[in-house]
Amino acid sequence: MVHGQHHPAPHSRRTVLRAGAGAALATALAGCGQGADDGVGPDGRVTINMWHGQNDNGLKAIKALAERFMRSHPHIYVDLGGGVLSDSMLQKITAALASGSYPDIAYIFGSDLAGVARSPKVVDLGDTMRSGPTPWTDYWGPARDAVMINGSIRASPAVLDSLAVVCNKKLFREAGLPLPRKGWTWAEFEDTAHRLTDAGRGTFGTGWPGVGDEDTVWRLWPMVWDLGGDIIAPDGRSIGFAHEGVRALETVEALARAKSVYIDPKPGSEQMYQVFASGRMGMVVTGPWQLPDVIQAKIDYAVVPLPSYSRKPITISGPDTWTVFDNGTARVRAARTFVSWLAQPDQDVLWDIEAGSLPLSRRSEAEPAWQAHAAKTAGLDVFTEALDSARVRSTHPAYAQVSTALGQAIVSVLLGRSSPAQAMRRCAAEARAALVIPR
Repeated sequence: MVHGQHHPAPHSRRTVLRAGAGAALATALAGCGQGADDGVGPDGRVTINMWHGQNDNGLKAIKALAERFMRSHPHIYVDLGGGVLSDSMLQKITAALASGSYPDIAYIFGSDLAGVARSPKVVDLGDTMRSGPTPWTDYWGPARDAVMINGSIRASPAVLDSLAVVCNKKLFREAGLPLPRKGWTWAEFEDTAHRLTDAGRGTFGTGWPGVGDEDTVWRLWPMVWDLGGDIIAPDGRSIGFAHEGVRALETVEALARAKSVYIDPKPGSEQMYQVFASGRMGMVVTGPWQLPDVIQAKIDYAVVPLPSYSRKPITISGPDTWTVFDNGTARVRAARTFVSWLAQPDQDVLWDIEAGSLPLSRRSEAEPAWQAHAAKTAGLDVFTEALDSARVRSTHPAYAQVSTALGQAIVSVLLGRSSPAQAMRRCAAEARAALVIPR
C-alpha cells in the first residue's frame, strides 16, 4: 500500500486470513515466555527489535523514520532486522510467542489483533496513546476502534485506509454514462456495471476477488452494516448478518448473472487490478493504496464514495497496528516511546505519503505536507472523507473463522454454485460452530 511507482508492498495485508491460524495461536499463547535479553547495553542504550512487515517504499519509509528517531533519541536503538512481510506476520509472531523469543514491536493486521492480544505478553498501550501529544479523540474513529479490545487500547494504529470506487472516466464517456455521485445505490451500481460491460471488447463493469480470502470478504461488510446487520450477534454465539447477508449476496449474484463482474481467481487481487489498469474495467472497489498504480497506468480516473442501499454514506476501514510485546521494563518503555513518536503528525504524514496510509488523526490531515500531497493526488480526499462513515471489522477472536465461512459463501454465489440463501445458511452454520467453542 505505497504511494510510489510500483505495486504496493503490503497492499495485500488485508487480503489474507491464514487457515488454521486461530488454533495455532491458541496453542502458542499457552506457552509463551519472555525474551531473556533486557536490551540494555553497557552504556545504558536500549535496543528494541521491530518486525515492520514492509518492503519497497514502506521499508524505505520506516528505515528513514527509525534513523530520524534515533538521532533525537540517542539512548534507544531500533533494530529493524528479523520478521517477515506483513502477510506472513501472524504465523511468524505465533511461532515466536510459542518459543519465548519475540520482538518488541510487530506490524499486526487489525483483523488479527484480537487473537494476538490474548497473549499476556502484549502490552496495554492505553496510557501511551492517551498521554501522547495528539489527543486520543483526535484520531479517526476507525483508527481507535481497530486497536480497542474489550475497552482497552492494545496497540497503536499503524496504517489507515477506506474503500471507495475508482472509475475509468474514458469508459464512462464511451458508454454515455455520467459519473456516479455521492448517495448512489447498489442497484445503480449494478445497472452501471451492466452498461459498462462489453463482451466484444473484453471490458467489465467491475471486479470482485474470487478466492474467499479477507479481500473477498471485507468488501461485503459495508453492505451488511448498511442493511442493519453486524458481524457478530449481540449474544456473541451467532452471526449478526443471517438475513442481511442474503440481501448483500443477492447484489453479488446480480453482478455475476449479468456477467458484468470480473472474478479474480488468485489471491491479492493482482489480476483484477491489472484488468482495471489496462483500461478494460469501468469501476473497481479499492482503497487509496491502489491510486499510484492507476496513475502510473495513465488511467483518466475519478474516485466516488461507496454506494449503499440506504443512500447514506458508509464504508469500511481496515487499519493495521504496531503491537508492543513485553521483553522487560526497559525495552517496553523504549518501544512505547517509539510507537508514540511514530503516531505524531510530523512522522505520521511522512509515513502516510510514502507507505500509502491515510492520516491517523485530524491533526495529521491538517499538516501542510499532507494537504499538498492530497491536492496533487486526485480522489485522495474522497478516501479521507469516507473515514467519517467508516466502520472496522469485529475484534472478536473468532473473526477469522467467520470470515472464512463468509468468503466461501461469496465465492459460491459469484461462481453460480449456490443461491444467496443456500450460501448464507452454510455460512451461518459454520460460523456458529466457531463462535460456540470456548475461547
